[in-house]
Amino acid sequence: MTVHLPTPLVDIDWLAQHLDHPQLRIVDASWYLPSMGRNGRAEFDAAHIPGAIFGDLELLADETALYPHTMPAAEVLAARLGALGIGNDSLVVVYDSSGQHFSAPRLWWMLRTLGHTQIAVLDGGLGAWQRAGHAVTTNVTVHAATHFAPALDASRWRDLEAMREIVATGREQVVDARSAGRFTGAEAEPRAGVRGGHMPGAHHVHYASLVNADGTMKPADALRRTFEEADVQLDAPIAASCGTGITACAVLLGLDVVGATRTALYDGSWTEWGSQPDTPVETGA
Repeated sequence: MTVHLPTPLVDIDWLAQHLDHPQLRIVDASWYLPSMGRNGRAEFDAAHIPGAIFGDLELLADETALYPHTMPAAEVLAARLGALGIGNDSLVVVYDSSGQHFSAPRLWWMLRTLGHTQIAVLDGGLGAWQRAGHAVTTNVTVHAATHFAPALDASRWRDLEAMREIVATGREQVVDARSAGRFTGAEAEPRAGVRGGHMPGAHHVHYASLVNADGTMKPADALRRTFEEADVQLDAPIAASCGTGITACAVLLGLDVVGATRTALYDGSWTEWGSQPDTPVETGA
């Protein structure tokens, strides 16, 4: 029987009903900043959704790049996903255990960039799953390796030179997902050599402002109000940025929920921009 995965979000009821579907691939993409004192892999080993595999965002990144979490070449990423058992016909549900959609949207964005449409983020993540009374496990699931043929959509990301032009011309809106303190420059950046502040003209939408207290995504009308309060025009092009390209994807997920289609990720994000000697930086609100 053909099953179509609701996207970009899927609720726990759908997942529970389709847990044994042979095409389903559940991926725990939990990742945390060192300052958070948490380890995604260790938490996965202690408890995860039955059938889930661990999608290590460090191992799915370009290890030769200057900046963290840079997306590798399409063929490289596709091969690594295929080794995990994720193919073109897979129904992929990705989650994290942050309670804020902190890192799962990064893998959602990467798969979408490779042209994979049957990919969704589990709304509320592991916490929502457990609160509903569903079982977790420590059992290890291994899927047979398969082939993933990418269909790269290069319109979904921006590099440094593109961002220089965007900031200079204003042809796209920049939405920064970092905390207010990091955006204004009042809070020090966690990485040495990176200046504080934000790109001139950037709009501030903290990724955590898009979720409810229980970690589920806010309804579409509430999301629209959040973006409108930040003066973000949903029908105009948007380039999202954060620290290293992780939580900006949560903003892209929220934008997808409200139907904004002209969106992209600045993959190098603030770690790249703020470490350049000549990129313009503003501080303050």
